[in-house]
Amino acid sequence: MTHLETLQLRLSNERIRLERATTDQERELRKVWVSQIEKEIADEKKFLNLNDAELPEMTDAEILAELEK
Repeated sequence: MTHLETLQLRLSNERIRLERATTDQERELRKVWVSQIEKEIADEKKFLNLNDAELPEMTDAEILAELEK
């Protein structure tokens, strides 16, 4: 699962960079990268036989508690 988690973190970071992009060219490039990462995540989930319904939903408090461990 570490690879999936890494991809998800990478996607999150790239979405932040997309939001902060300053030129149209940079925005277009980052949109392509975001799309590619999303495809990688979908492929990884397929490889792991996961679907979004099987992934646990966590509240913000639960996520914070996990991070504090």
